[in-house]
Amino acid sequence: MERVNYTVLTEFILTGVPHPPGLRTFLFVFFLLIYILTQLGNMIILITVCTDTQLHARPMYIFLGALSVIDMGISTIIVPRLMMNFTPGIKPIPFGGCVAQLYFYHFLGSTVCYLYTTMAYDRYLAICQPLRYPVLMSAKLSTLLVAGAWVAGLIHGAIQAILTFRLPYCGPNQV
Repeated sequence: MERVNYTVLTEFILTGVPHPPGLRTFLFVFFLLIYILTQLGNMIILITVCTDTQLHARPMYIFLGALSVIDMGISTIIVPRLMMNFTPGIKPIPFGGCVAQLYFYHFLGSTVCYLYTTMAYDRYLAICQPLRYPVLMSAKLSTLLVAGAWVAGLIHGAIQAILTFRLPYCGPNQV
């Protein structure tokens, strides 16, 4: 009879992709620079959309501001953990941290998909029905559509995280 390990895992060890030790510093600095530039670019878009009062009533800019917030969140979820893998030593991630990272990745990733769909519909209305566009798409409706995308993303992220972490994790903890 074969023995099975039923010990519950409390952390995962991310082994990552092997790379030469001399390349670690370069990759760390490179990804840090990309992360900072991404955050600055999105912050500039967000500040521009929020401070210019003429852009508040235009649906396209409401969608663009929401997209910038989501992009800042997604890069904040992924890049710091990626950069930690370029530091020497064992890099365990607690089980709760893994749950949170997976949830927010699914939440923001699916919110982006829903927001892109909404933006495509907005552009369809603007191009195919330009005379009726102001009546069909108002700032209030675009705000409601953005809120709907966020709620749908929350639900999707919760479902994915719950279903993923209901599975038994009792094998090797190296990913």
